[in-house]
Amino acid sequence: MNEEQRKKRNTDRLAELYPSFRNKIQAVLTELESQGLRPRIQDAWRSPEDQVKAFNSGHSKLKYGFHNVTGTNGSKESLAVDMLDDDHPAQEGTEYLLRLAAAARKQGLATGIGWGLPQKLRAALDDAIAQGNWKAPVKIGWDPAHIEPTGITPAQAKAGQRPT
Repeated sequence: MNEEQRKKRNTDRLAELYPSFRNKIQAVLTELESQGLRPRIQDAWRSPEDQVKAFNSGHSKLKYGFHNVTGTNGSKESLAVDMLDDDHPAQEGTEYLLRLAAAARKQGLATGIGWGLPQKLRAALDDAIAQGNWKAPVKIGWDPAHIEPTGITPAQAKAGQRPT
């Protein structure tokens, strides 16, 4: 994807996010871009039908998740994005994923970088991120490019709660 297309895609996807989450995701994009990376929001809001497809195909463990959040009027208020490396989409390297996790954590957000890993391997990820060791030989969890808020569950978001 050329630079103009990547930026337009990010702008379009940012519009699908709940405002306070949008601001944090914009900050993640800005930080990664300042490091010379080309982050691309692959997915933001997802329809309930697409979420069921993701669940059935094993790409999600939830039938309703942060990607599906809407406002009371049905407006898109996603609380999740999948942020790929536009230079290597779906084949992100460890360095990009560690930098993504660090930028997300700076905004109080979580990624799936450690999902499915035992505590010892998650601790190694945490150490690499804390030390800025982007080339650390660490194991990566099953959904590392996924970003979501902390302090709220999908069920709470479905019931109308939103992060600050």
